[in-house]
Amino acid sequence: MDNRGADDRRSGGRGASDRPERGADERRFGGRGASDRPERGADERRFGGRGASDRPERGADRPYRDRAESTGSGNGSGNFSRGGGDAAGSRRRGGEGGGRGADRRPPRPEEPDLPDEIQAGDLDTTIRRDLLSLDKGNAETVSRHLVMAAQVLDDDPQLALAHARAARQRAGRIAVVRETAGVVAYHAGEWAEALSELRAARRMAGGSGLLAVMADCERGLGRPERAIEMGRSDEGRALTGDEAIELRIVVAGARMDLGQYDQAVVTLQASDLDPARTGSGPARLFYAYADALVAAGRTDEGLTWFFNAAAADLDGETDAEERAAELTGEG
Repeated sequence: MDNRGADDRRSGGRGASDRPERGADERRFGGRGASDRPERGADERRFGGRGASDRPERGADRPYRDRAESTGSGNGSGNFSRGGGDAAGSRRRGGEGGGRGADRRPPRPEEPDLPDEIQAGDLDTTIRRDLLSLDKGNAETVSRHLVMAAQVLDDDPQLALAHARAARQRAGRIAVVRETAGVVAYHAGEWAEALSELRAARRMAGGSGLLAVMADCERGLGRPERAIEMGRSDEGRALTGDEAIELRIVVAGARMDLGQYDQAVVTLQASDLDPARTGSGPARLFYAYADALVAAGRTDEGLTWFFNAAAADLDGETDAEERAAELTGEG
């Protein structure tokens, strides 16, 4: 997993501003906040995870940074099956048959250990309902792996991925499990695996899925053109609100990957680019816009928007103040 720092952002790489915010989906795991990732949001909270502010430089440009953190109680649009809908619906679309056979699986030697304190009850109730088609014992183990993945994601993303993979092996026909595996793989920097899992979740659950995260995976795989195509797709154009903003941020980052800095600036220009707005979403948008302006050689305008981002960033999720200080020579 690569840690992209300030130098990377200045050179138009996938820094903190162009990654899609984690969003409501991540809230399911109980996340805290995300200064370096696109905001984790309510979705992460569902898993009881920590948040993104303490992670090594992931950048504001990451979509839905920590969707895999939702053991707590949130419920937002980003359940690990963003388009998945109700539990019954996800079971109809390929839930694991319950009661016999493969669902009655003993612990596997290759599975990571589950500490006694990790409880299935810590998983968000809506996700637990998605697991009702599993054998009871298997559902409990899958739930505990998902909780554990969320809790260690910040400190040990590779261990989190091992737990997510264990859950997928046990419940691979449940959309929310595949989505969780994809999100955790994304945060571990396993772009191809993340993309594969998120695509599988979309096939099972329908909906637009985590389009911004998928687009950012394409960037991670060195295919920024595909990320741009996703932004132009009918699904991409149909997104609204924070999801639409996150996708624009990723597409702008893809433009910067290609050295198309002026086009990155234009991509981010819309009515929601209003300096009077505050909060995580606006702060990330302003930061991405400032980054693109600086890359395009419009440093004075970029400085203004870094100041706007800092003012909007009520929870200190970005390093906008530090970037502004660098540009003014005060850093």
